[in-house]
Amino acid sequence: LIYAATLLPHLYFKSGLMNYASEIQSELLLLEDLNDFYRGFVVNHGVTQELISTLNNTFFKPQFWVRENTNSNAEVDLTYKWKNLLIPIEIKSGSKGSLKSLHEYMERSDHVFAFRILANNFLIEKAVTRSGKQFLLINLPYYCIGNIQKWIEYVVENPSIASNLLSN
Repeated sequence: LIYAATLLPHLYFKSGLMNYASEIQSELLLLEDLNDFYRGFVVNHGVTQELISTLNNTFFKPQFWVRENTNSNAEVDLTYKWKNLLIPIEIKSGSKGSLKSLHEYMERSDHVFAFRILANNFLIEKAVTRSGKQFLLINLPYYCIGNIQKWIEYVVENPSIASNLLSN
């Protein structure tokens, strides 16, 4: 059991234990697309477990970001500390998805790097928040989560990527 301490706590169980305890393993084996199962919860959980296992750090605990407001709340699925940056990671089931919470986070961020993990192809694109702040949205397919540290290092350590995309 892994606990992410924040205002709205999330519990992360080992995927196999969670599937066994909820008696859904036979249903999962028959699915053609995990995105259709429990509105993507299984995908979100699997991506988080993969991140935990690939970091090979006993003390790593998944963290996420929450902005609470009386009118609306915003939540980014994961945040990843890399050097002095807190990089947001949004996990989407399917090939698209709303990014309102990610945009809220980027409004407050002091850098321009955000990741979206989804069932799609690799793509680095320019995104713009409602107030006009530009940032890089790095779209990674699910199977790339094991190398997310390398992708983060690549885009952050190569300033020409950000300057070329954001200057257009």
